[in-house]
Amino acid sequence: MGSDELKEAIRRLARGAQHPRPRLDMAPGCAYGAIVGERLQALEKEIAEAKTRLNGLIFVVVGAVVVQIILRLFA
Repeated sequence: MGSDELKEAIRRLARGAQHPRPRLDMAPGCAYGAIVGERLQALEKEIAEAKTRLNGLIFVVVGAVVVQIILRLFA
């Protein structure tokens, strides 16, 4: 590959990077895929809810420990 060919290839790549590529269609092509997709979305929501509850529980426990430490220092 010569220097001119290399420069032209780089120009083509640069021009291609300026134009956004079309997005892929990730929609399922069959009923099974649609059902699995819905179940995965429901599972993601349930996991997010469980994560939120766990974070809240951790916050309460840490808060209780801090209160106990403060009470022991000043009592």
